[in-house]
Amino acid sequence: MHPEGVKAFPHYYVGIDSLADFAVKEDRVCVLNITGGESRGVTPISHVYSGGNIICGTAPGRSGSVMKTAAGEIPIYDNVTEAVDDGCEFNTVVVYLPPAGVRDGVIEAVRADPNLKRIIILTEKVPVRDARVIRAIGQMHGIDIFGGNCLGIADAHNHVRIGGALGGNAPEESLLPGSVAIFSNSGNFTTTIAVYLATGGWGSTVSLSSGKDIYIHYSAPEWTNAFHNDERSTSAVMYIEPGGYYERDLEFDKPVVACVVGRWKAKLTKACGHAGAIAGSGDNASAKEAWFMEKFAVDEIFTPENPVCSEKGAVVINISHIPLAMTAVMAKRGVNPDFGPVGDLSMKCWFSNTQGIDLPPELNPSVVTALEPYDQQIAGLDDQVGVVFPRQVMKDTSGASMMDPKTQVSKIHGTSVLDASTHSFEENLVQSLIREYPNANSTTLANTALNAFINQHGHIGLAAADAAREAGNSPNTALSAAVAMLGPSKVEASRATVKTLVNLFKKSGLEDPANVNFDFRSQLEEALTGEARELLISDAKCSHGAAIMDAIEGSGAHSLFIDFLKALADKSGGCIRGQVVLGAITTHLAWSALMRKRINLSTTVNMPWHFRLFSTLVGSAASAEQQSANEFCGISNGKLMNSWSFSETAHLALFGRRPSEGELYAFSVLLGLIVTNGPGTISAQGAKGAVSADGPEAPERVQINKGYIGFLTHTGYAHGGNGFEAIAFLVDRFRDSSLTDPGADDHGLNLKEMATSYAKEYRAYKKQAKAEGNPSYAKIPCVNHPVFKGEPVNFDPREVFVNDLLKNRSNYNVFLEFYHELVQALFDTGVSRNVYCVNVDAVIAVILLKMLWQPYAKGEISNNTMESAAFTTFLFGRMIGSAAEIDDHTNRGRNMDTRTAASRCSYAG
Repeated sequence: MHPEGVKAFPHYYVGIDSLADFAVKEDRVCVLNITGGESRGVTPISHVYSGGNIICGTAPGRSGSVMKTAAGEIPIYDNVTEAVDDGCEFNTVVVYLPPAGVRDGVIEAVRADPNLKRIIILTEKVPVRDARVIRAIGQMHGIDIFGGNCLGIADAHNHVRIGGALGGNAPEESLLPGSVAIFSNSGNFTTTIAVYLATGGWGSTVSLSSGKDIYIHYSAPEWTNAFHNDERSTSAVMYIEPGGYYERDLEFDKPVVACVVGRWKAKLTKACGHAGAIAGSGDNASAKEAWFMEKFAVDEIFTPENPVCSEKGAVVINISHIPLAMTAVMAKRGVNPDFGPVGDLSMKCWFSNTQGIDLPPELNPSVVTALEPYDQQIAGLDDQVGVVFPRQVMKDTSGASMMDPKTQVSKIHGTSVLDASTHSFEENLVQSLIREYPNANSTTLANTALNAFINQHGHIGLAAADAAREAGNSPNTALSAAVAMLGPSKVEASRATVKTLVNLFKKSGLEDPANVNFDFRSQLEEALTGEARELLISDAKCSHGAAIMDAIEGSGAHSLFIDFLKALADKSGGCIRGQVVLGAITTHLAWSALMRKRINLSTTVNMPWHFRLFSTLVGSAASAEQQSANEFCGISNGKLMNSWSFSETAHLALFGRRPSEGELYAFSVLLGLIVTNGPGTISAQGAKGAVSADGPEAPERVQINKGYIGFLTHTGYAHGGNGFEAIAFLVDRFRDSSLTDPGADDHGLNLKEMATSYAKEYRAYKKQAKAEGNPSYAKIPCVNHPVFKGEPVNFDPREVFVNDLLKNRSNYNVFLEFYHELVQALFDTGVSRNVYCVNVDAVIAVILLKMLWQPYAKGEISNNTMESAAFTTFLFGRMIGSAAEIDDHTNRGRNMDTRTAASRCSYAG
């Protein structure tokens, strides 16, 4: 029956004729697959909200069990027939079955229950053929079908929800009784619309998530008829997606706001999102906008700036405009909202983290107190020190590095190696762990800390490295021996220092550890009366600790944590050990990133270990003969701590002298370029595998030094040592020349002639090799690239970037200029079809050779020494990226996650 004066629309369904009958208190429900993943969370809430309307559920093999809810237990049966035979009476079935089982589940329910009037299918992507069968069965038996791929029905007046999660976990907060009916192709947006309407003072009657499978059973025409027959619903909102012609011929006697979305889907050729949300011919978003604009007699989209509407309705394309549009349309009819606004749609930040960036006010809104219970959860987050990364399988995956396959430029923590090459060695080492570059004050502290532990005299690790070298091992193997000696017990005091300082200051409000005016009296008092004093202060004198403290004071660097240690030592009459000072410095370096939740506590605690390893790797590159108790490579320990950068110290360890300004810049560029090539490189895989084997899910058990051993053992003559090939090639070209200074552009050499002469020589060699059928003839190192090729003249953008850097600093390199002449000569003499690029590996080779050329030309170093220096330089640079991978995998990885499944392995018998 229709209310008097209400038009009876033709329809294709059988029973439910009004929204008032969609979901009523008398409805009783059976849920198929009630124990499924989605139902387990949704069904108990629906049952409680609706006053206990779910009579039973089915789950094969679970007969006799129950689902417990706050409104009582719901019995579970193996199938619908068993439930009916046990006396369960229901008129509605909710289907959570997998797509392939939906048709059979519906058929069984219809056969078993003669009282069935409604079936709600939540399952997505029900086969179209099955959907047709289901529709026919509904027609034959007088049963209305809703869905598929829907979230069901909710009636705010009746306080009933049948099916999915409309209204979320607290439907009574979202579904406020009012006068607006809601029809939505999107399940989640059905709830969102109800909440948004409330901000304009509009409540809802019935909310229907129609679903957006290819076949929609209770679709827009059926719903429109029921809408007109519901006296409570004086207006409606329809949320419409592309695809299908359900809305084209609709006629409305009540006002409607139509939100048509999905313009961006017009060019898609396959479904994205809902299975049915792909347009065919004339049913895309633009077409549907036009349909509704014609129905409402409007010629434009409604926006707050252009509120075009009529008494019949409005068309919006932004869901947030729905409340304004509804108010505007109803105002033309003289109808006010149902109640006062409930909230508003302004941005409300419950928490904020600007990462220290000075943002303009419009991008940095004020923080407001969150609603319960979220306010308590956020308060818990505030108590959490540092970030907590989700654990996942990290095989071939990294949160630290990546390589762009198009540009071949790698990044570490979002910084490209090109940009890294403009930073110093020590800055890149710090950035590898705290994910951002240190300022000048922090860099000074880092230099002091790294140089304080550079001297390996008397350490067993140096003896092990020398023994490995004497046995004929490569540099990476020798350094592995030294690293193995720096286990967790060697850094226990430093790590304990970090933990202690973090616990003392984590709730102090300290943001900038360089703020020496910060009042730490309460922390000092706590340390004096607790265990902190025993951890931080020693009764025995420590000359090393005193030397580091003197170096910090002499450098002019400032740190609240250093000042705190001084005050604690003065108050308690003790001394500060070197390991404690190291812990304080690394805490300073990590503090800001830790407080902004950019890094986690584990990274901060392990930073002293990483720093000791950095110093050990560089320090052990120099033999025991070059180190004494007071000097490293001829420079006093105090001088290194006071006035040397770690970049200079690394150069000293390799080449035996302090670099000039130009050499230092070129050396820093070189180290920055080789920081990383992404997580797929062998060296990165070695580091990650070592962490994975220790079990990062218990991060305190991960042996950080073993991660570096993994990196070192996964370098070798083919990966790391291969850079010497280019050096050897250039030495052969320049050995008999008169070159004395490769950095002087007035060298007097005819580079073009040298390049042309070699190109002709190489052409003859290549021709002969091919004639002899030798496909593995020697290639010229560092020219051509598998990506940067095919153009008449080719360039490796990485090499171009570095070449420009060096030129801008008037840092001439004759070897790089020779390479540029060579690629042109290879083309001119017919060796190549186009001009090859000079690739970035050439840059590494020419910078190294420039540093080594003069001692080599004077006979002071041998080919073996030069090869060792080239290999070790690679290790220094790649140490940066490996530190980042070790730390990242420790924080994110899962136990043994780098292993390869047996099914992917093969036997080459």
